[in-house]
Amino acid sequence: MKLVKIVSFGLLVVVLVCFVAATLRTLTFDVNSGLQLAHWEKTRNIASDINQHQRKELLANFREAIQIPTVSTSKTQLNITALGEFNSLLRKVFPTVFSSHLVQHEVVANYSHLFWVPGSDLALVPYMLLAHIDVVPADENDGWEAPPFSAKEMDGFIYGRGTIDNKQSVMGILQALEYLLIRGYSPQRGFFIGLGHDEEVGGLQGAMNIVKVLKKKGVQLAFVLDEGLAVLDGVISGLQGPAALIGISEKGQATVKLSVFKAPGHSSMPPRESSIGILAGAVKRVMERSPDTNAFLRTTTAVTMFNSGVKVNVLPSLAEAYVNLRIHPAQTVQEVLEFIQSTVGDERVKMELVNGFDPLPVSSYDETSFGFQTIKKTLLDQFPQVSVAPGLCIGNTDSRHYTDLAKDIYRFAPTWIKPGDTQRFHGINERISKKNYEELVVFYFNLIQNCDIKELPSPHGAGHEL
Repeated sequence: MKLVKIVSFGLLVVVLVCFVAATLRTLTFDVNSGLQLAHWEKTRNIASDINQHQRKELLANFREAIQIPTVSTSKTQLNITALGEFNSLLRKVFPTVFSSHLVQHEVVANYSHLFWVPGSDLALVPYMLLAHIDVVPADENDGWEAPPFSAKEMDGFIYGRGTIDNKQSVMGILQALEYLLIRGYSPQRGFFIGLGHDEEVGGLQGAMNIVKVLKKKGVQLAFVLDEGLAVLDGVISGLQGPAALIGISEKGQATVKLSVFKAPGHSSMPPRESSIGILAGAVKRVMERSPDTNAFLRTTTAVTMFNSGVKVNVLPSLAEAYVNLRIHPAQTVQEVLEFIQSTVGDERVKMELVNGFDPLPVSSYDETSFGFQTIKKTLLDQFPQVSVAPGLCIGNTDSRHYTDLAKDIYRFAPTWIKPGDTQRFHGINERISKKNYEELVVFYFNLIQNCDIKELPSPHGAGHEL
């Protein structure tokens, strides 16, 4: 019943960018029973103890990363000065990663990074951890309690653009690897780390070129883990206790232009229907069919631009509207276009697909899924009070470019989201607690080691006794 509540109330969560709730399509079994009761393969994991010096160090490194404004405004407008500064920062604060003979590193497309840490057992298929360096614009005048690139500490939180999207993963992954290497760790299962520099504007330079490099090497991956979902604590009404939602798919996306052309005229002699009126009626029929309150259950539509008219007393000949759709995995772009055409039902309204792509494939999440179950085990070991469930990501991430390299792609970071925090994504007062950032470092520290197992244990029922 606890997990059913995740599904029932998940539709009520309001998320601005890349956020999810578990849906009826994804919850088909008790995800917190079974494998955690089984005997996992014994590994000699290095303890993830962080001393006071390291605690100050990792927070200082993270704050310095937040202070660099690696802003992506458009596909052609990136802060390349800041990106170059960020590259230098990584080399400075993670000296072991960049000097270790175990780690191979290359810069891709000038500002993205690809790391390869080979494993000792060549029979084990490697995996990949993703994150992105760039952030969306932020203006202090919008109402920030602290300057958005100050990384100011207040009441146990670090404020700044990128604290939860997505420099906490960039720095958390590399900080974990730095500490592992210092302590003599050498993996059995090899893994890649990919850090894109333009995810916020599509990842066409960073992620896509990293994928090209990997394809040339003939790489295939056991799974990919990217940003996306989080740990919801007190956000889902009626659910007691936190829920960690692991994204197993992403909605597709399409931008459609609707246009109407009529002969122009004077406003003193208006016809029964103007181009604006016809188009407004078409948009209203489309919007009524797909309310945004159902963002986690179905395809949603949002009118983002409406253009018409050049003078107050002239009836415009052309009216245009742009509609952005986020497409549920149960549908395709073509099906949505056909739906819009039939819903509008007016030959005077012309429809044009500006751009779009289908929803991402649904990754496995059953008891035989290596990636999902290893992420889940790492979570439950660290946060035993958390319920774990698969979910749907309503935004898009760099991971969508990796579908040719991995059948299973997951979207999750153990960032804790509490009431009011959802508005911080791409909004004002983005922040993360110092405690939570340290927890991210520990999570990746343990996940990398847990991936060294050769195979999952045999599943047992919820009533199994050791």
